[in-house]
Order: sequence, then C-alpha cells, then structure tokens
Amino acid sequence: MDMTLEPIGTVRSPLVDRKTAPKQGTDGAPDAWLHFRAEYADGLTDVGAGQDILLLTWLDRANRATLRVRRRREPGVLRGVFSSRSPDRPNPIGLHRVRVLEKRDALTFRVGDLEALDGTPILDVKPVLDRRE
Repeated sequence: MDMTLEPIGTVRSPLVDRKTAPKQGTDGAPDAWLHFRAEYADGLTDVGAGQDILLLTWLDRANRATLRVRRRREPGVLRGVFSSRSPDRPNPIGLHRVRVLEKRDALTFRVGDLEALDGTPILDVKPVLDRRE
C-alpha cells in the first residue's frame, strides 16, 4: 500500500532545538503560529479564537526506526514505542491539543502550548468534540 500525505501548513515557533523543547505542551511550551496554505482557507472558516483543536503534525525530525523507548516517568524501563508519546516512531504523527488564541487572518492562527518545533509540517486540524457528541 502506497500512501501520500501533503502538508496543509507549517508551524512557526521559537522552539528550534529538540533537546531543549518541552516534551508536552503543558510542560511550558510557548505560543506558536500556524501558517496554512492558501488552498485550505475555505476549510478553516469555522476555526476561531477560543476554540480547542487537535493538530496533527508530521514530526519530520523523528527517528523512524525506533521501536523501544525509555519513558520520562520510568527511565529505567524500556517500553514499546506504541505505549508512549515519543516523537520517534515508524510513522511520526504528532497529536497536539491546543487552543486557538488568535486568528490573524484566514490562514494564520496563534495557538498556545504547542511543543512542535519551528518548521514542523501540519497534516490536519480537527475539532475537540464533547463526549456527548
């Protein structure tokens, strides 16, 4: 099976070094800007400030050969990568729950608590659904 993913945008962030970047958004990640490609403007019309979204990214600096990792809370234990949130994994898709803080224009959003590095490709945006929906 052959699959092709095309980025719909790019993250612009002050985070440039993976070693010093927070591991999770809630670990003190800075605000970041999401810059979307013009052809996706119509798909973003209902996304606005104050809304929580799920941002899917391609962790382009990940090691795709990694299958076992040491988790932060258990550094002495080697675990399978699929039981972790490690960016190093065969298909390095990042999943980030962020809040839209500002919508500068149809293609540029400021979000809070995003641990993705500057230049990270954006794959998709999804709403956070209430459990009752």
